[in-house]
Amino acid sequence: MRRDMDDTIQGWPYEPEPGEVIAREVRARDGRMVVQVRVELGVLQLEVGGRPDGNRPHGFPSYLDYLRYRASGRGQTEAGKAARWTMSPDHCVEADREFVQYYHRRVAWLTLQRYDKALLDADHTLALMDFVCKHGIDEDYIASHERFRGLVLFHRTQAAAALALERRKPDEAIDVVREGADRLTVHHNRWSEEHNDSETPNQPLIEQLRVLEQEIRKNFAVEKTLREQLEDAVAEEDYELAARLRDQIRARAR
Repeated sequence: MRRDMDDTIQGWPYEPEPGEVIAREVRARDGRMVVQVRVELGVLQLEVGGRPDGNRPHGFPSYLDYLRYRASGRGQTEAGKAARWTMSPDHCVEADREFVQYYHRRVAWLTLQRYDKALLDADHTLALMDFVCKHGIDEDYIASHERFRGLVLFHRTQAAAALALERRKPDEAIDVVREGADRLTVHHNRWSEEHNDSETPNQPLIEQLRVLEQEIRKNFAVEKTLREQLEDAVAEEDYELAARLRDQIRARAR
């Protein structure tokens, strides 16, 4: 039985444009769907569900689930306060492995316009980042991940806005983009203040989201979303109008 990938590689040339991700979803020999990402030296093959490598670390769906289990069983100190559980060097290595796997699959889903899948993978990465912030081995390790939180927020916002547009809800897409840009701005400002470093990709990403917001407004002729109208009504203390707008927003969310 042949074990090389010559046919796959030769039939799928690697000629990307700058910044382009080359990916496809294919059916494996056993009938399951997998995601393949073409890279310079070959092909990455990722599972479409669960952890991208198909493994169940220590029997858990993901390494994040395992870490949460470990952190929850630490117990209490003699003073009765919950002890702070801290990741070990081995935990950091395995967490980084999961970060990389979910990154590759997230950008593949965005390329394939599978925005629901990209959203799930972005949320997993953000949850893993939150865990690292709370339980990371040291400040340098935490910072090495927080530096890239903005990129994950950007991908999440892209996916959520695209999903809203697919559902023909441009108002919702605009609200998603505005919220994402605000979250990214807060992160960027906090990072710059705490690390005296503004040399991150965050500012260009924020600008891209502002441009995306204006494009959606123009293409779908949306002047103000219901949420923006609600903000105006509250600011003007028009509480009757605000109540009606809240009802409309709740109805739209159903």
